[in-house]
Amino acid sequence: MSFVSDFKEFAVKGNVVDLAVAVIIGGAFGKIVEALVGDIIMPVVGAIIGKIDFSNFFIPLGTVPPGTEMTLAALKKANVPVLAYGDFITIAINFLILAFVIFLMVRMISKLKRAAPPAPAPAPATPEDVLLLREIRDALKR
Repeated sequence: MSFVSDFKEFAVKGNVVDLAVAVIIGGAFGKIVEALVGDIIMPVVGAIIGKIDFSNFFIPLGTVPPGTEMTLAALKKANVPVLAYGDFITIAINFLILAFVIFLMVRMISKLKRAAPPAPAPAPATPEDVLLLREIRDALKR
């Protein structure tokens, strides 16, 4: 087989197509979770804790040039090394939510697979000639 035909066989297999679809949906789902965490969950958590914006939790690791604002964006723009642990907290929450949702989906799918066992097929009716032969056998035993 040639390289091209091997590649065609590989690319058309169901698993590869399923994987491609999963990657695309996963990317879109990741953006949804990111928006959920960044725009809904973190502001609520920040309001409960005291109107804290987690994205601005950072520690400058270098000398801050005079006149530079003490915001994460300004320090990054000034090329000051920054330990941005607030972004890490937000990303960790993103991951936990995404992992929890995927866990729920896998759990639901496995329950669906276990919930519907196939019903056993009814036994076929015994043919008339077999019934007759059984009657003869039973009569001979007496």
